[in-house]
Amino acid sequence: MFNNLGAVDRLIRLVIASVLFYFGLLVYSSSTLGVGLTIVGVVMAISALAGSCLLYGLFGINTRKQNPQGN
Repeated sequence: MFNNLGAVDRLIRLVIASVLFYFGLLVYSSSTLGVGLTIVGVVMAISALAGSCLLYGLFGINTRKQNPQGN
């Protein structure tokens, strides 16, 4: 899988995922909204940890800095 997320983008996704987890698991627990927020938080956290975003790939977006060697 091609990594297309830069460090800042990954950090922002982790922060947003944490907020979604908080609201989904604590504030809106036992509700449909809570389940939805938790699922979105999980997807964002996985994409941040993996360094790859499917939507970025579909639209050709790449926020990752390339090494001078092309790696």
